[in-house]
Amino acid sequence: MKGIAVFLAVMMAFSGTAVFAAAPAAGGKEIIVADFNTGDKPNNLGGDFGSWDKDPNDDTQGCQLSFVEDDALGDKTGYACRLDYDVDSKNPAYNGFWMKLNGLDASAYNTLTFYVKGDAQKGFTKRVKLELKDKNNKPSAYILSGITDKWQKVSIPLSKFRRIDDWKSMNEFVIVFDDINSNPKTGGILVDEIAFARE
Repeated sequence: MKGIAVFLAVMMAFSGTAVFAAAPAAGGKEIIVADFNTGDKPNNLGGDFGSWDKDPNDDTQGCQLSFVEDDALGDKTGYACRLDYDVDSKNPAYNGFWMKLNGLDASAYNTLTFYVKGDAQKGFTKRVKLELKDKNNKPSAYILSGITDKWQKVSIPLSKFRRIDDWKSMNEFVIVFDDINSNPKTGGILVDEIAFARE
């Protein structure tokens, strides 16, 4: 009997740890999706991320991801994600950044937050399209404007992503550069501290 009790206690401990790691405590004000502070994959949820191109065979357009030592919160050991984009093509052009949310339950939160800034030397677009995708991979878009060459925190109410009606299992966060919204059509932006929050 004692052996069974110990076994059950161990199993409950491991089960509790797994649930806690996968789902934040209900009272938490935010869940960090990605702080990029390892300078590598995966994100803080264990999800993959990367850059994507509409047509990888079209070398006149594209997006490249890298990590830079320019942490939005001033952490000297931290990193940010840099996205160098090019939609200056004679063909229809769009590309960007994707990040898996690993089924995150975002129903306790009301805001998507992150930090963003443009590269003053290379140039940067002031507008990007953001998308959140639910468990059915249904995208809901929002146009973010007002990017500058200084770090600024962006807070977007989840109600702005109108096509999502169930926040209990989120699939993906996407940044889109396209030849309509991106001006200039080549440039670079930095992103850091992606999170869901209750504000």
